[in-house]
Amino acid sequence: MPPMKGKWAQGIRPRNFAWIITGRLAVCERPGGYGANHRRVRRQEEIIWIREQGFTKVISLIPSSHNLHNYDELGVGWLHRPYRAQDPLRPTLVTLLPELRALLAAGEQVLVHRDELGDPVQGLVAAFLRWSGVLADGPGAVTVIERLVQRQLGPIGREMVEIAGGLPPDLPVPVLAPVAPPVVHDDVGDAVPDGG
Repeated sequence: MPPMKGKWAQGIRPRNFAWIITGRLAVCERPGGYGANHRRVRRQEEIIWIREQGFTKVISLIPSSHNLHNYDELGVGWLHRPYRAQDPLRPTLVTLLPELRALLAAGEQVLVHRDELGDPVQGLVAAFLRWSGVLADGPGAVTVIERLVQRQLGPIGREMVEIAGGLPPDLPVPVLAPVAPPVVHDDVGDAVPDGG
């Protein structure tokens, strides 16, 4: 890809972007939008913005692995950690919280997203703030996250915060592969599930 010039070289800030820990941890909705509102050009511009802001790791909580190849194409590291509505919360947190702590301790600048900025993303980062000791209690974590993202935390997010308060602080970092399941690309370059 040839280098861009001017303001386009900086990309476009993703929708609902918010810093959780300034310069270290942030959240947003899926780059490019989701569903009928998803736009490939917007996705590219938002990933450029993510790269230009110094993010070294994107954690995608989207159940599918669609479009993760775009991070590779634009030089942004990523981890695919699919979260589905039916997934039990405790095992999800036992996996994600220590991994997030390890990434931040290693100096990574991390962005977490899912299709929309809702309970799974907000709940995860609120749970992280409580579990890691940044905030001492659940109500404080809920209040801080609601202020930062300017959205109310729902029951799933609140449950994640409550569970995090009961997890031991020394959970080991799981050994997980950064690579999503294989995907193939259709004729316009968008990822399609393997075999689809």
